[in-house]
Amino acid sequence: MRPIRSLLCGLFAALLAFSGAAPSEAQSLNMVRDTEIEETLRLYANPVFRGARLSPESIRLHLVNSDQVNAFVSNGMRIFLYTGLLRVSESPGQVIGVIAHETGHIVGGHLARLKEEVESRTAQAILSTALGAAAGIATGDPRIAQAVISGGATLAERGLLRHSRTEESAADQAALQYLDRSKISSRGFAEFLGILEHRETIAGGGGDVYRRTHPLTEERIQIVRDHTARSPWADSDLPDEFHRRHARMVAKLDGFLSPPEETLARYDASDKGVAARYARAIAHYRVPNLGEALASIDGLIAEAPEDPYFHELRGQMLFENGRSAEALESYREAVRLAPHAGLIRVELGRAAIEVGTRETLGEAVRNLREVVRRSPRSARGWYWLGIAEGRSGRPAMADLALAEHALLTGDIRRAASLARRAVRKFPENSADWHRAQDILNRIKPRKAKG
Repeated sequence: MRPIRSLLCGLFAALLAFSGAAPSEAQSLNMVRDTEIEETLRLYANPVFRGARLSPESIRLHLVNSDQVNAFVSNGMRIFLYTGLLRVSESPGQVIGVIAHETGHIVGGHLARLKEEVESRTAQAILSTALGAAAGIATGDPRIAQAVISGGATLAERGLLRHSRTEESAADQAALQYLDRSKISSRGFAEFLGILEHRETIAGGGGDVYRRTHPLTEERIQIVRDHTARSPWADSDLPDEFHRRHARMVAKLDGFLSPPEETLARYDASDKGVAARYARAIAHYRVPNLGEALASIDGLIAEAPEDPYFHELRGQMLFENGRSAEALESYREAVRLAPHAGLIRVELGRAAIEVGTRETLGEAVRNLREVVRRSPRSARGWYWLGIAEGRSGRPAMADLALAEHALLTGDIRRAASLARRAVRKFPENSADWHRAQDILNRIKPRKAKG
């Protein structure tokens, strides 16, 4: 059993590296959330989605915290972009090109066809294993069995790679079409492929994950470059806002993900640009040098008082240094400027809970209820709402909110316990009683499957 299991795992690993993550792998990814970066990526992606004749609202973008240069699509119309890919990108057009390529996989139905392909290759591997075992028994030589099994595995893997190269070329062609429809130059896409080619040369064959999950060939690169040369939109440039957002996105990622000393060296004090000052503010905060960090972010706020993300960062700096009341003021201003930003409302709620007065607890409840109203699948929103309701003296509402959190995070037993407790506390047939019953009804099918 173990040789077969190892062989199948290898085949599935090759498959999933190309098409996306298996459920267990997806769960192990280190996902990160940031409103500013998510809005930047959405600004990039929406024209591409419309060019692909897709509703932008139908596709979800996710950010994976990893130094790997990679991106993939997964079932459910999801695109995953790695922070490593964003940090090596040099322009918004390069990231847009990657998004267009991944959109080509979605529109082309490559995930569905790849599932059929892996089933075929798995069957081939199983047959090879069975033949190898039979040969070993017949000859009494285990080396013959191993040779047959290995040969079958190699054939299966080559079949998957042939399949993936075909899909990559198709996704390239689709991406170029979407970019042209959107009147966006494909030059950025060609540049990004060139960056990968250069990095592969420097790596001496080790290469980036993106090159293994998206097999890159000279032919593919040349096709994209030739198309760019012929495209009527080859020299069209993106709005200045895209370039400003890109510089800030990369600086923010560098500030939070690189060692502070590296960030301060890369964005040295001689660079007076907004992105560089943003990165330095984050690096000083992480050292920690709160005085220097606040001076930097306050300078940026003085120049752009209507920028919600500067206020958000100021709130984070203060909150994480035990200055919750001051942080609350900054978060309030950030929410005023970006009322749609649920992630910032959650942080406002946390600061208000920490201050802990009757007024701030009420403020926390109002904001966190707004978060879960707009985003019912916000596990963090439900969790902190439960804490705020409990500290406000409403234990039934706390149980209900924490039951929603437990359900979203897969803790079925705890969700059931909290929902049953809430049912007993609410008046029968009240709206909240029905909500608690609904949680119990949603749990029943899961328990049946278990």
